[in-house]
Amino acid sequence: MTPQPNPQAGAAVKAADRAHVFHSWSAQELIDPLAVAGAEGSYFWDYEGKRYLDLASGLVYTNIGYQHPKVVAAIQEQAARMTTFAPAFAVEARSEAARLIAERTPGDLDKIFFTNGGADAVEHAVRMARLHTGRPKVLSAYRSYHGGTQQAVNLTGDPRRWASDSGAAGVVHFWAPFLYRSRFYAETEEQECARALEHLETTIAFEGPGTVAAIILETIPGTAGIMMPPAGYLAGVREICDKYGIVFVLDEVMAGFGRTGTWFAADLYDVVPDLMTFAKGVNSGYVPLGGVAISGKIAETFAERPYPGGLTYSGHPLACAAAVATINVMEEEGIVEHAARLGAEVVEPALRELAERHPSVGDVRGVGMFWALELVKNRETREPLVPYNATGQAATPMSAFAASAKAHGAWPFVNMNRTHVVPPCNVSEAELKEGLAALDTALSVADEYTE
Repeated sequence: MTPQPNPQAGAAVKAADRAHVFHSWSAQELIDPLAVAGAEGSYFWDYEGKRYLDLASGLVYTNIGYQHPKVVAAIQEQAARMTTFAPAFAVEARSEAARLIAERTPGDLDKIFFTNGGADAVEHAVRMARLHTGRPKVLSAYRSYHGGTQQAVNLTGDPRRWASDSGAAGVVHFWAPFLYRSRFYAETEEQECARALEHLETTIAFEGPGTVAAIILETIPGTAGIMMPPAGYLAGVREICDKYGIVFVLDEVMAGFGRTGTWFAADLYDVVPDLMTFAKGVNSGYVPLGGVAISGKIAETFAERPYPGGLTYSGHPLACAAAVATINVMEEEGIVEHAARLGAEVVEPALRELAERHPSVGDVRGVGMFWALELVKNRETREPLVPYNATGQAATPMSAFAASAKAHGAWPFVNMNRTHVVPPCNVSEAELKEGLAALDTALSVADEYTE
């Protein structure tokens, strides 16, 4: 679709937004949201007719891009047949979505509890773990994000937790491996892995193994910086959980459904959790949907004991119809394989080449269509380009970087000192190169702030 400028309509949309919409994670009078006129494929555009390549995939969920005709048609067809129905009934779209998801989850994660998004999936996974074990505590990592609802945000290991941290949520944080900014004084991935596992087991010992219900990890932490776990780490966590009777929960809300070039990031590490949360890419975000994939032993806990939880819109027919269509499209069009190939053959070589030329790039990491560049002020000291949790004037270098990328037609996902490269998983090679060229220009702006 060719964008048609309509500034007057854009002004009306913007005025209504500023008058009535309360935006998340924002100081309401300090934001200037872009009025979006439309979107298609890997692009969206504003009312001035300016088009942007979406290197953020919305909020890392448009895994098949915007307005895929087969998914749009499936939603329309479902709306004509049955727009909604209560979750206590067996409904075709819901049953088929659960079947298709269970076919792709690792191991025996064959029961699917549907939620409306990732945060409430995490809430219910934690509830299931506590009820299954009869224990109160949950361990989660620093440098993590698990959602904005009360339990999920307390599990989160970044500054978004601070304002809501009750100190009584039964959450204990620990350090997961991240060699670039190691908390363990490691020099190799092997050292980082071994020391991180020792730290985790020591934390459990001092907390009391009999008090720990679950360990929750993002398989590959997303918002916090796409930090690939070293070989053996997730398997080691699995062993620790088995040793102490702890439920192992993997959060695949961001990494799942093709983002990593596999159906789930767990497939890269040959590990099977007891519970796995998902959302976002399950239906490319077309209708809100999330869920928990449940192992046999957890499901058995509730075979004759009612599970005390539910949602009015659990397994909503429109959302599930979108999931069925999305999964089928991903299979038919080879989108998962496409993401793996482009990640290995196009994105990684290009990002590493950018890192060689731009002193602001301290680290490159990722897989599939799931990449991050760590921006630094000094490569030798690894001093971040802006201070941790910087705002206002202190965040100027990252703001200037983002503004340059947008000016050159690429909308980045920027968080603290990182820019993520997370386009739709079916992005074309030509589109990718267009976005990478915009990043190249923007990194020249970031370079101006290096030492």
